[in-house]
Amino acid sequence: METSEKILTNVKMPFCPGCGHGVGVRSTSKALENLGYGSKDVVMVSDIGCSGLVDPLFATHTIHGLHGRSPALGLGVTLGLDNSNKKVIVVQGDGGATIGLQHILEVSRRNVDMTLIVLNNLLYGMTGGQMSGLSTSNFKQFKHSDDNAEPYDIVNLAHNAGAAFSVRVNNISNFENTLKEAIETPGFSLVELSSLCTSHGMKKISELKSYIEEEEKFTNDRPVGVSLKRNTKSLLENTKILKPQYKSTITESVGVVIAGSAGGGVQSAAKMLAQAGILSGLYATMKGEYPITVGTGFSVAEVILSKKPIYFSGLEKPSVVLAVTEDGWIKVKNRIADSSKVYLDAKIKTESFFEYDIKEFLKEGGKKGAALGAISYWLDKSKIFPVEALLKVIEGSKYEDSLKKAIKSAEKFKELVYVNR
Repeated sequence: METSEKILTNVKMPFCPGCGHGVGVRSTSKALENLGYGSKDVVMVSDIGCSGLVDPLFATHTIHGLHGRSPALGLGVTLGLDNSNKKVIVVQGDGGATIGLQHILEVSRRNVDMTLIVLNNLLYGMTGGQMSGLSTSNFKQFKHSDDNAEPYDIVNLAHNAGAAFSVRVNNISNFENTLKEAIETPGFSLVELSSLCTSHGMKKISELKSYIEEEEKFTNDRPVGVSLKRNTKSLLENTKILKPQYKSTITESVGVVIAGSAGGGVQSAAKMLAQAGILSGLYATMKGEYPITVGTGFSVAEVILSKKPIYFSGLEKPSVVLAVTEDGWIKVKNRIADSSKVYLDAKIKTESFFEYDIKEFLKEGGKKGAALGAISYWLDKSKIFPVEALLKVIEGSKYEDSLKKAIKSAEKFKELVYVNR
């Protein structure tokens, strides 16, 4: 362990005046320092909510995840770290603990060597003071809540699921000693810390005591969960190495937006374009966007091709827009810049007053080949690098014949007209 650096930064606490989360943060840092941990020995994992504001407060490694999912992230980090001199500390609120309860039970079941701190202020503070699964019955009555269900006993649940150490602490002035005990315990430890929410809950500790559950503490004598060690091949072993074989005319960078419908091969076509760019000596990035439903609606991909290293993959003003279906066009039409070159399928309806090139991408390339055909057509027209680079990418693919057919479909577009509005 290294102990030359403080656990906390000099960043001002972001919490409301009187909020109990600040006490929990300071107690955590003191406990870690007194146990000999330095900033590089600790990974702090948090998620959404007031408790998730801790990231800039710790001078440690930090990970920020989705609401309730921080225990799952911490589990993965702990198993991957596999180092007894390092410590993973997960912080979440009672709202996050409610939403991600299954993750807490899973970590307890596996009993990995990490500590979860639940800052329980009895409510969802960031969204207006709604009740959580850890809001006590007395507190619900005080808030005139219609929810009359008994709260979860997160401490007991973690114990029954297999946690090595689980405890509830109500004495705010004595968090540090309990946290030290939890962190020192081999295996999974959960510490529920009572916390004030002065905006939506209690403003004084003396008031809070009337609404919180009694302290409790449980231990389990179990072996610490560890990751299963296996000798496996590197994931990179079968990765195709792309070495430049072609030349490009690009002097700076080109940003391409490819827009179509789900199931139309937009994402795979964009990936092939990026790979063809690499084969042509360029740097390339590719990212996709599509709805949660995946199988219906739009599918949009962005590809940046550049002569220089790419440090930001965002594409605010595309150089080229290739839209092969109405779904895709509706999604991207408001992103057209004055300098954008636009290529549309003949079936797309538009009243836009700019220059665009109409081609029958769908008719000639088919539903799954339209995007690739559009890319092939644009490459042939722009001459930024040879279409042969695209053909080279698909060599050896089990879909090589159909992909080649889609690329070759661009040859049929030449007799169609160019529209200027």
